[in-house]
Amino acid sequence: MEAAQETHAPGRALRADAMRNRQRVAEAARAVFAEQGLDVPLEEIADRAGVGIATLYRRFPTREELVMAAFEAKLAEYVAVAEEALQAADPWAGFSGYVERICAMQAADRGFTDVVTMALSTSEQAERLREQAHQAVTELIRRAQEVGRLRADFVPEDLLLVLMANAGVVHATRDAAPHAWRRLVAYLLEAFAADRTGPLPAAPTAAQARRAMIGNATAKGICAGRTRD
Repeated sequence: MEAAQETHAPGRALRADAMRNRQRVAEAARAVFAEQGLDVPLEEIADRAGVGIATLYRRFPTREELVMAAFEAKLAEYVAVAEEALQAADPWAGFSGYVERICAMQAADRGFTDVVTMALSTSEQAERLREQAHQAVTELIRRAQEVGRLRADFVPEDLLLVLMANAGVVHATRDAAPHAWRRLVAYLLEAFAADRTGPLPAAPTAAQARRAMIGNATAKGICAGRTRD
């Protein structure tokens, strides 16, 4: 009934109904993804939004488009956290505080836990926000290394490893030990200090990191584009 009304309503009413339905579905997806993760059945999101599954697909033909609509504001916050960290007078405090805040964002939201470790390849907005975050993080790293606080061999791809590791801990301990991720992050930050100078295996390349992010998206049923070597 709802789908029929949306299809046969006058043009002006159709546009208003479509906008309302899109907003309801995006808000429901944001809540359900946060609670249950990105691979939740879309029928559950449609039910939460009070629309039919056909309406959901009309507004968001792919799961990736729905994920982006649900998390665009969170990705913008991700960028803002990095840019805010650049304002810290102490570059190490800026870097370490950024890592702690992003990991806390993962712990608070099951969907976001994964979103920051995957590529949303068809979304120009997601790629733009990710590039902004990358530029800010690269500068955070440079500043912390310049003052001799962050080990010289730390690279931006290492942060992806942090987020992937934290995602695994968050998923595994969410119910039994919901604050366990904090200990992991504390250990990692200790290891990143400049006086920890032991040799490390090679970091993943940017191309390898992107392939891993695309693999994460694919594993969650979210279409991802080809890698860029």
